[in-house]
Amino acid sequence: MMSQMPQPTALSRCPSCEEPLDAADRFCGACGYDLSTVAAPPRDHPTIAMNGTSPDLPPGAPSVDWPRPRQTGSTDTPAPVHRAADIPGTDSGGSELPHPAHAEHPEHPEHPEHPEHPEGDPAAVRPSAARRPAGQPSGVRFDRPSEPDEYPLAPPAGGPDREVPADPRTGDLPVPAAGAKLCVACRAGQVDTDGYCENCGHAQPRERDHMEQELGAVAAVSDRGLRHHRNEDAFAVSSTALPDGSPAVVAIVCDGVSSATRPDEASLAASHAANESLLAALPLGTHPQQAMHEAIVAASEAVNALTGPSTAQAEHAPHVNAPACTIVGALVTPSLLIVGWVGDSRVYWVPVDRSSTPARLTEDDSWAAQMVAAGLMNEAEAYADERAHAITGWLGADAYELEPHTVSFKPDRPGVVVVCSDGLWNYAETAEEMAEAVPLDAAERPLHSARVLVGHALDGGGHDNVTVAVLPFPAPSQGAGSA
Repeated sequence: MMSQMPQPTALSRCPSCEEPLDAADRFCGACGYDLSTVAAPPRDHPTIAMNGTSPDLPPGAPSVDWPRPRQTGSTDTPAPVHRAADIPGTDSGGSELPHPAHAEHPEHPEHPEHPEHPEGDPAAVRPSAARRPAGQPSGVRFDRPSEPDEYPLAPPAGGPDREVPADPRTGDLPVPAAGAKLCVACRAGQVDTDGYCENCGHAQPRERDHMEQELGAVAAVSDRGLRHHRNEDAFAVSSTALPDGSPAVVAIVCDGVSSATRPDEASLAASHAANESLLAALPLGTHPQQAMHEAIVAASEAVNALTGPSTAQAEHAPHVNAPACTIVGALVTPSLLIVGWVGDSRVYWVPVDRSSTPARLTEDDSWAAQMVAAGLMNEAEAYADERAHAITGWLGADAYELEPHTVSFKPDRPGVVVVCSDGLWNYAETAEEMAEAVPLDAAERPLHSARVLVGHALDGGGHDNVTVAVLPFPAPSQGAGSA
């Protein structure tokens, strides 16, 4: 009898897989679950929404007509899942939304091939998503088009009243005004008196960081080195004629004392003063050795003139020292080689015939040299001491006593004279080491040789400023004249 038949449950969804059910279903069409053994769950009437659920619809509220799943030939194959995006909805203005075209966007998370929503996943459909109060829009768009990876920039719009800026990569570089320097960074702006570009603000390299000069019979190179923040060395090279018309070639190298104030200014002033003194004295017939002595005195006076009121009152400000530097110079004529110095910069003699013996022509005004001269240490021990480079003679207002050293030589064979600061000879201390570092063609290519020697110091570590001048001996007869 019909009254004895098991009554179908009033379930709307399968308790096992949450598949939507019809009222007459006794088995779940998706998973085959026996619905006759499950009692209908009691209807709940929550007063607030919990965990994203919404309360039951009020009486008379419209419900969503979910699409019926397609019938499959076998109950073992689950029915396809329908998502909320498949339901036509309306936008905030009440207009119908276009049907999403997921087939054109398989990479979208709502596409059935996406791993977050595998085919047949019951969690892909939420019943609460289908219920809404009357009049509230129910559609949400998931077919938002993908955005491009790049947004091309349109060229600037030009016109009769608007100038199109030139591309700095292809436009013509401006020509600086006469005497003005062009920025090394942007190649467009001029450099102001403070050393900065007026266009991009980039600080320009200081001129003294690397300097080179060649006069045919002499060449010099100076470099800041790899550790110092500025170049405190300076040099001057020149040539003139003696009263008999024979040439005289000059090279002066000065090394600023870093522990003093304004050492870079001291070295520059001393090198210029010594060079000008020699160029003035030699054409008048002054003996070259006497002219070298007078040049060192003139250099000392130039450095003393840099002392200002703050350094003159050093007893009240012991941390302020007078500007100071060392000096070394060489003068080459057709028959004489004159050397003069104060401090620890040096002069080396390197014969063109490398089978001959090279020589160091100066003695340092330093602690190490004093120890060796007094017989207290040998040269290796003295220069290995941490006090070795403490100088005992220099140019400056606070020098103990000015004692210029001058020596005259008459070489019997051609060679090259190397005038350098300790930034070079620290890496080629002995005469043999210096001769090995000097290129074989140094007499024919003095500038190239000076560059090679500076590179030798930089390769060795470049711990100090490096300055070197190279003069061939004897001085060539051609090219004489003041420079």
